[in-house]
Amino acid sequence: MSTDMGILDAKRPEFDELLTKIAKYACEYEIKSDLAYETARYCLMDTIGCGLLALNFPACTKLLGPVVEGAEFRPLGAKVFGTSYQLEPVRAAFNVGAMVRWLDFNDTWLAAEWGHPSDNLGAIWAVCDYLSRKNISKGKAPLTVKDALTAMIKAHEIQGIIALENCFNKVGMDHVLLVRIASTAVACALLGGSFEEVRNAVSHAFIDGGALRTYRHAPNTGSRKSWAAGDASSRGVDLALKALTGEMGYPSALSAKFWGYEDVKMKGQKLTIPQEFGSYVMENVLFKISFPAEFHAQTAVEAALALHDEVKNRLDEVEKIVITTQESGHRIINKTGELANPADRDHCIQYMVAVPLIYGELKAEHYEDSVAKDPRIDALRSKMEVEVDDRYTKEYLESDKRSIANAVQIFYKDGTSSKKVEVEYPIGHRRRRSDGIPLLIEKFERNIALKLSPKKCEQIKKICASQKELEAMPFNDFSDLFAL
Repeated sequence: MSTDMGILDAKRPEFDELLTKIAKYACEYEIKSDLAYETARYCLMDTIGCGLLALNFPACTKLLGPVVEGAEFRPLGAKVFGTSYQLEPVRAAFNVGAMVRWLDFNDTWLAAEWGHPSDNLGAIWAVCDYLSRKNISKGKAPLTVKDALTAMIKAHEIQGIIALENCFNKVGMDHVLLVRIASTAVACALLGGSFEEVRNAVSHAFIDGGALRTYRHAPNTGSRKSWAAGDASSRGVDLALKALTGEMGYPSALSAKFWGYEDVKMKGQKLTIPQEFGSYVMENVLFKISFPAEFHAQTAVEAALALHDEVKNRLDEVEKIVITTQESGHRIINKTGELANPADRDHCIQYMVAVPLIYGELKAEHYEDSVAKDPRIDALRSKMEVEVDDRYTKEYLESDKRSIANAVQIFYKDGTSSKKVEVEYPIGHRRRRSDGIPLLIEKFERNIALKLSPKKCEQIKKICASQKELEAMPFNDFSDLFAL
């Protein structure tokens, strides 16, 4: 097969600009935003809580632990919160990342590309805990929780800023690519990597290509979407460790003609960022507070809950239900037909509206087979129509709004209808922080109580309530609070 490449010039090019910017930011940028650190504290709490809640589900826990039985890494390994595991950092990153993402309940970033920046906690937790225990064994100071918060802010920023204008899902790739890139950069920096080593590592993260989104979409939706981010964050740690051995990087990993990432994966489209890396993403991240549901449907669930009291005793009288959404929601969660498993159901806007209309709530358990067999759910789904509102789509992408609007309206067989309930900003949006943070704290406290003793829970609540005390705490001591 001819590639029309002609004679290749073997001269090594300069590094692609985006690789250089990511590495320079990871190594050199100083975070000065108090708001970013405060938000990162809440993000850390919420992300840990999501992981602890996932431990209630055997489909998650069967994947956890060492890569083979007995291959733990004591006393210097990273502890996996909520468990008794202590693992080498690559496997620990997978464990934490899989737990965090399992229930689709951690934070979200919505732009041209979607994703969940706190997925990077898998790599950050594993590296911070491993390094802290290693340092102590050599008479050195451990990392602090502030080091972890700084890494979280930077990982959020790398993932989120790249996502602003680069749409990977439109070429069939999954957003966990961005987890691998961000985890690689911050893990390598935490491990003491130089600017050159971080840049080399990030070039490898792009060369890995990208996972297909097949496992997120009908007819193949499945549980891999719940551990894919753990896989990506663990790969980030692995690439970082390789770079620290002196493994070479690839300067034009993005731009190389025919063989580079942009030509192979993006159909020739150049990757760009519309603004420099800072702390914007953490400051504006979206928290999933009330519902374990794909974020494009969060406001649809709120709207359905508002209609529950009206419709709960009139389900047989429903003629049709109209859901109005944004283009992105329509594209990824507008789903008809049989839903095969929980991963299928939590990415179906019709299912996520039907459950609260019937039950007046939406919990992770509602995606399980025991609830899904309720015939009323599919009966309502069959009566639903999904429409796209151009304004919703426009304001979803506007940087000063980033709304995630949905509306639900019920039409009855007697010709009457409910009001059209419209919710533009979910409870976890920055515009609703004052309403959302108290509920986020309640969510965290409920989740830690699932696995930890009352005494430990009180210790954790006390330390997490103080920004200053939490930031100063040795990371290994913080990790120990969550270990069984």
